[in-house]
Amino acid sequence: MCGRFVVAGATADLVEMFDIDLVAPGLPGPSFNVAPTDRVSIILDTIGKDAAEDDEPVRRIEAARWGLVPVWSKDPKSGASAINARIETAAEKSTFATAVKKRRAIIPATGYYEWTVTDGVKRPHFIHMPDGQPMVFAALYEWWRNPAEADDSADKWLLSTSILTRDSTGALAGIHDRMPVFLSPGLLDEWLDPHTEGSTELLDEISAGGVEVAEYTEFHEVDSGVGNVRSSGPSLIEPVGSA
Repeated sequence: MCGRFVVAGATADLVEMFDIDLVAPGLPGPSFNVAPTDRVSIILDTIGKDAAEDDEPVRRIEAARWGLVPVWSKDPKSGASAINARIETAAEKSTFATAVKKRRAIIPATGYYEWTVTDGVKRPHFIHMPDGQPMVFAALYEWWRNPAEADDSADKWLLSTSILTRDSTGALAGIHDRMPVFLSPGLLDEWLDPHTEGSTELLDEISAGGVEVAEYTEFHEVDSGVGNVRSSGPSLIEPVGSA
């Protein structure tokens, strides 16, 4: 977990919901089958290099590649194996440690998919909040500089992201042993605040808050077609047999 998720809402809705100050160009559209290395919308707070300690951060929505590429990586291929970061060890892992300290983000989602295995048969489930409420995944981000590109190239810098995960709790533990870290509304500003240096204490705080959010999740089995990364459309999240 988490290997596939859904973003069905429009960017305009996210801008209003999360009080976005700056909307980057080229944001991805809605998708019912977001897969690793796809572009996703992330929300982050930033401050200028010369900003004063009490300056207000700028809240931005940006397009990022799903699969975090650390600054020291020789090429972006390593990101394919870093779509998730275990919250228990993220602060200690070289891939994620710097991002934990100062490059934290959120990924709004409609829900995500997880598979159970019964008698050797994989069955996908769509996990979501009630009444279409958005999920908010705690995430990390990083900027990777491509040494092969000219300084003025649009491809010089790659923004990438990873979703934090933790042990599943409650009913979700019956589907998979891991779940995303759901960011509770009361911790959103603290998590994004670039003035706050990330620590194991902050990770523990949002992990515990995510357990409370997880209690409200709902899920149902969906068609196996979601397993094909080329499959898309709202029918993917419909309960099996609903047609």
